[in-house]
Amino acid sequence: MASLPGPDRSADDAAVTVATADKPAKAVEASHRSASRSLRRSRLRLSDVLRLGGTGIKARPTRAFLSALGIAIGIAAMIAVVGISASSRAQLTAQLDSLGTNLLTTTAGQDLFGNSSPLPQDAVGKVRLIDKVESASSTGVVKNSLVYRSPLIDRNASGGITTMAADLSLLDVVAGQIDRGTWLNEATSQYPATVLGQTAARRLGVVTPGTQVWLGGRWFTVVGILKPVVLAPELDNAALIGQGVATSLLGHEGNPTTLYTRTADSAVNQVRDLLAPSISPQSANEVKVSRPSDALEAKNAADQAFTSLLLGVGSIALLVGGIGVANTMIISVLERRREIGLRRSLGAMRGHILVQFMAEALLLSTLGGTLGCVIGIGVTAGMASANGWPFSLPVIAVAGGLGATIVIGALAGVYPAVRAARTPPTAALNAQ
Repeated sequence: MASLPGPDRSADDAAVTVATADKPAKAVEASHRSASRSLRRSRLRLSDVLRLGGTGIKARPTRAFLSALGIAIGIAAMIAVVGISASSRAQLTAQLDSLGTNLLTTTAGQDLFGNSSPLPQDAVGKVRLIDKVESASSTGVVKNSLVYRSPLIDRNASGGITTMAADLSLLDVVAGQIDRGTWLNEATSQYPATVLGQTAARRLGVVTPGTQVWLGGRWFTVVGILKPVVLAPELDNAALIGQGVATSLLGHEGNPTTLYTRTADSAVNQVRDLLAPSISPQSANEVKVSRPSDALEAKNAADQAFTSLLLGVGSIALLVGGIGVANTMIISVLERRREIGLRRSLGAMRGHILVQFMAEALLLSTLGGTLGCVIGIGVTAGMASANGWPFSLPVIAVAGGLGATIVIGALAGVYPAVRAARTPPTAALNAQ
């Protein structure tokens, strides 16, 4: 069977040969440059980068864990400090919201000669006449009326408990609460009955109402025990009795020592300015007016300052953890020089080595930061639960802490990664 005539292949091959031979040298050189650029553009995929970074960590798990633990301690300290402080502030804010910040306290001051200036007996009545005043009450220290568990107790072991004559409206004005028993009423305020503050009851060893205490040289029956009074802590260590019995049995003159005034929230500053001249028009400068919530807010400010101090300590711990990562990475580079040389000999570029060690440092710091965040959140939750605080932890604190950890890890890994990338293949292969 005769074959069909086809193209003249020998002629075509000859033409190609001639064309290749005639190809300009510049074209060949450009082709080589293109091929070279193609090699330089070689990049690792993200999965390859993660696998390479994880291989170094898996190869030395104990060292990697200790390095990550260093960072975890730092970030956990920072988050725990922020979380505990935030939870404490949330509790304080909730207390202020429930108790109100419109309570003003008035106490007697001193005259020009340093002598105490007693408040007038009608001070409470004058205060109640001030516009925007919602309620007012008072306590008066009853002199020479120490309190003991029994008359057999040493006279010098009074425990610092103060006897105070109290208005019947005192509990409502200071937002106090009865823990056990009951508050004074019209009847008990005329007879030897007392209500003990929380600290006073503990120091006297009184746990139930009905117990008798030796007060001012006679027996008084405990009818109630108060819970701690946040806005009037001086009542915690006091034995409160009625004004009637204080006057009839203990010689109390009726001058109040402390006035408690509730005002409209919008009129606190206005009423504060009017209290002193209303109580003592002739010597207003001898009357002191304060707001208990200011002390709580001052405490809050002190807590914030303390928090800043602890944050500084946590940052130092975080920095030490970052140095630990850098140290680990440098040692890793020294120990893996043969591996580096082998990879370079097989075609790995400097950039590949650089990315590998940077990825390892970032993975190490990320693991440490994540572990630290978990520990910090757990510590905050535990402290909040143990103290009965609401759990409060700003999200930005966690995100910022983790971000700072990653940045520190990246900075810590730069030098070891650059050092590994610049290691010549021959020197790396000959390393011991």
